[in-house]
Amino acid sequence: MAAADVDDVVGQDHVVRHAEKRDHPGRIAHAYLFVGRAHGQNFDRAHLREGAHCTGGPKADFDVNDPACLSIAEGSHLDVIEIDGASNNSVDNIRDLRETAQYAPAQGKFKVYIIDEVHQLSASAFNALLKTLEEPPPHVKFIFATTEPQKVLPTIVSRCQRFDLKPIPNELIVERLKKIAKDEKIKITEPALACIARLADGGMRDAQSIFDQMISFCGAEISEPDVLDVYGLVAAEKFPRSPPRSPRATTRKS
Repeated sequence: MAAADVDDVVGQDHVVRHAEKRDHPGRIAHAYLFVGRAHGQNFDRAHLREGAHCTGGPKADFDVNDPACLSIAEGSHLDVIEIDGASNNSVDNIRDLRETAQYAPAQGKFKVYIIDEVHQLSASAFNALLKTLEEPPPHVKFIFATTEPQKVLPTIVSRCQRFDLKPIPNELIVERLKKIAKDEKIKITEPALACIARLADGGMRDAQSIFDQMISFCGAEISEPDVLDVYGLVAAEKFPRSPPRSPRATTRKS
């Protein structure tokens, strides 16, 4: 996995503006909440954790080849702890987190805890987490991600900087896939790109996964019939159109 570059984020301008302004410790909040279905969560979490730990940081315009950033991208940095909220949702799991959070960072300036699907924590786990958020150690930062913010304890949400990630327009997905195709020397038609964008339903990560799957099936040349065949779809131009509505007949009163 490559380190995150702010130029790689698509369709989330409000998050990019925040990232570009976050260039010293005072501008890094102690907790962030990202809401959305894979519309940019991976980039946003990566950019925060890498920007916090880069050499000479925290800063937004870090070098993606910085050793600290590369170690985070590879999952070997000791101060970045990623937790799956679905399988680590008990109060004991959060108590363990609270205990380890007290220790100083081993490699960088901060310890960054990332909890994915945070809404799946139990009520008792949320209450245990709230105690840490109320008085967080200065060296600890939290990044939460969820697709169901209504299930997150309101007192947790109120202590986070919240970013609602928007579905990415199809045309932006197509433009990004074009760039990837050019870099990877893949020949893909415009209708095939449009079809993948429709399938992705606003998610760039989903679009890239579909694109990767098509490459594995088709090799270096991909057409719309290939995508339609793999996913059992119908071409957009073959969707039946509703007949035009005829104007209502009017009766005149004699």
